[in-house]
Amino acid sequence: MEDIGDVLDLDRYPLDRPASPRGRALVAECRAALDRDGLFNLEGLMRPTAVARCVADLKPLMETASFRHARSHNVYFLDRVEGAPEDHPALRRFETVNRTLCDDRMTGAAVHRIYEWTPLAGFLARVLRKPRLYLMDDPLARANVMSYHHGEALNWHFDRSEFTTTLLLQAPDAGGEFQYRSGLRTPADPNPDGVARLLDGRDPEVRSLTLAAGTLNVFKGRNTAHRTSPVIGPRERMIAVFSYYERPGVLFSDEERIGFYGRAG
Repeated sequence: MEDIGDVLDLDRYPLDRPASPRGRALVAECRAALDRDGLFNLEGLMRPTAVARCVADLKPLMETASFRHARSHNVYFLDRVEGAPEDHPALRRFETVNRTLCDDRMTGAAVHRIYEWTPLAGFLARVLRKPRLYLMDDPLARANVMSYHHGEALNWHFDRSEFTTTLLLQAPDAGGEFQYRSGLRTPADPNPDGVARLLDGRDPEVRSLTLAAGTLNVFKGRNTAHRTSPVIGPRERMIAVFSYYERPGVLFSDEERIGFYGRAG
């Protein structure tokens, strides 16, 4: 097995040396970006040669062991939102389509190893000012790889979790931009009128990022509306999603697994 330093650029990003001057500075830089922009990126965290090997390993699995997930939803993933009648424009529905590969199908892949590498969770906990972050126990949901082919997209939504951690493995020929609007709602205010302005294209605070393969992206997903624009061209977009929690032992229900992955186990 190759050394983790051959997979991740730990010279540039010393996640395994948190007490070093550069390790402390990296945490401070990421905290500042998260406070300022609602997200931070570690561009090139995964080395290009490791990214290429990982994609080559995953592509056959995406063809044979992934689940095509298509669902109609609104930005809230809810049928009813306080303060918004059923015909409110904030509740308009979209379609999200992708293929999802579960962690139990890729235990030999670099993505699985990166997720389980303890210093990564420790680094994220320090940046997010958490006492500790735990890996998810769910064998299907803990780490997923999602692919988007031509015309497919992850449409506008808020996440259930406070923050979201992704690692881009392959960028498409065109499209596939990460678009987001930080702080669009609060726990007390779902802000349907603000959401409607966003969906109408009238929100000047929407930002767009074109990420490079190998970039780790962390953002405040719960109150940040975000989407990935439709992929254009034959080269699919592939991205890993890592799930961390502040408590141990988190599992999805059978109903959630079937809804997300088409199977309970």
